[in-house]
Amino acid sequence: MRIVTTRRISQLFFFLLFLWFCIVSTPGNRFHQLDGWVVNWFLQLDPLVGIATILSTHTLYGWLGWGLFSIVVTILFGRFFCGWLCPFGTLHQAFSFVVHRKATVKKRLELNSYRPLQKSKYLLLFVFLTMAAYPGESGILVTGLLDPIPLFTRTVNLVLLPIADADIGFTSVNQRWYQSSTLIGAVFLIFLLLNLVVPRFFCRFLCPTGALFGLFAQLSLFRFGKEQEQCSDCKKCEQFCEGGCSPSTSIKTGECLLCCNCIDPCKDAIFDYRPQPFPGNREKHVDLSRRGFTLSLLTGVISAPTLHLSNRSGSNFNPNLIRPPGSIDEASFLKRCIRCDQCIRVCPTNVLQAADLSFGLAELWTPRLNNRIGSSGCQLNCVACSLICPTAAIRPLGLAEKLGKNEFSQYGPIRIGTAFFDRGRCLPWAMDTPCIVCEENCPVSPKAIHLTEHFKEVRNGRRQVKSIDANRIELIGKALSPNQFGSGDYYCLIGDQRYPIFTNDQATITLDGPLVNVTQAKQITIQVRLQQPAVDLKRCIGCGICEHECPVSGLKAVRVTSEGETRSGGKRLLLQT
Repeated sequence: MRIVTTRRISQLFFFLLFLWFCIVSTPGNRFHQLDGWVVNWFLQLDPLVGIATILSTHTLYGWLGWGLFSIVVTILFGRFFCGWLCPFGTLHQAFSFVVHRKATVKKRLELNSYRPLQKSKYLLLFVFLTMAAYPGESGILVTGLLDPIPLFTRTVNLVLLPIADADIGFTSVNQRWYQSSTLIGAVFLIFLLLNLVVPRFFCRFLCPTGALFGLFAQLSLFRFGKEQEQCSDCKKCEQFCEGGCSPSTSIKTGECLLCCNCIDPCKDAIFDYRPQPFPGNREKHVDLSRRGFTLSLLTGVISAPTLHLSNRSGSNFNPNLIRPPGSIDEASFLKRCIRCDQCIRVCPTNVLQAADLSFGLAELWTPRLNNRIGSSGCQLNCVACSLICPTAAIRPLGLAEKLGKNEFSQYGPIRIGTAFFDRGRCLPWAMDTPCIVCEENCPVSPKAIHLTEHFKEVRNGRRQVKSIDANRIELIGKALSPNQFGSGDYYCLIGDQRYPIFTNDQATITLDGPLVNVTQAKQITIQVRLQQPAVDLKRCIGCGICEHECPVSGLKAVRVTSEGETRSGGKRLLLQT
């Protein structure tokens, strides 16, 4: 079998495996749902994730050590990950092949020639790593914005699968909604369309992971080269070179993706892949100017603290930025989160969303709760997001700790925020309309929402009586709407006695039970019983179910903010909670 065919089979296999892991990142007990699959394996193989988190947190979390395997393979064989395994690179290669398959030989040589701008990905890498390594709370991990594995994971999970699922409903029973999908999809589409300009544009100019592999590839034991110097300079080897590594002149090992497309076209048959040295090699390493390297470091040094100048992790925090249960403090969270959004995909109620630019560039595409979307708020007995996070930005939680039970009872349940009532929009408070939906749906026990009973006269509620017969009262005056007061929340006040109304027609009110010690009355007052809700701050955990279920459309009458969250003492509402 030709080596190029073997590479294509490898790319297809790992591409489909990646898609499969995205599909099964869904809670459930069916074969294609989350049930022991190693869905984070590609993220764990990505060495940029491990190296960046080491720089930002000075620790290496769990299975991120798999990235060392990728580095060792690269040092042995070159950029194997990029050319044989990376699903995002495979997509770009396939798209580039389709759009440029009819290009002339001259055009292909132009498209696949080496460009000095390919050094830009190395500069981006140094910027990102410098920002991660910045000391103190200003350090921030932003590699996930361009790191291909988190980027493609985010795109598939929050854009491509929901689009496909809308019709077939394979991965999710209900349609999944994602507020930031437009921006995520637009970025993905732009990167894909850039292949119209240069094949594998993202891989050549923007990919920080490819830059990292390119640096390690300088040490590779095995590499492509020419067995002899006699080269006819036909440049056929460059027609399909995916990395733009200039194989016809001075091979740039850091750019070589091991695509093997230079072997078969070579009419001189001088290309081979073996341990160096090669007699005919005129090899060039990554040539970064001191000025460019210094500028990239300076950019990282300036960018990291600049993103924190708004003090969003301090007193100027955005109360609408509600993190998932188990999230570590905000400064540490931003040093760990790689924006893969696996937690968002695995959330069974779809309440987790990717933060958009309104929350700031530092928080872009990190997870937050949006209680107005999905099927519910954060469910009490769910810890899926904490168990799937590959970097422990959301630390693993057990149900006992989340609910504050057993050995965690002294600490109480995990609070992610606090609910507040807007009395200007609440039906019982502002509109004299009975409603206890929030209290009924509050999941904690005892309930965090309690009700205060209040009786209020309805508009035009004082009516003249024509006659009283047992539990029926005939009225004089303007006709009533049939069954207007038949919901069980309306009462008839006669003297100092209050009787529940069962039903009514245009002129008669029927009470729910006989009148007691009332023989006659000239006037009655119709009242509505209002059960006005309030929040017990000591019991509310900020799950957001009340906000989701609130029947008020638009701006909800009960809204959850991050105030009172367990992870941050600076947001406490009470001196003792």
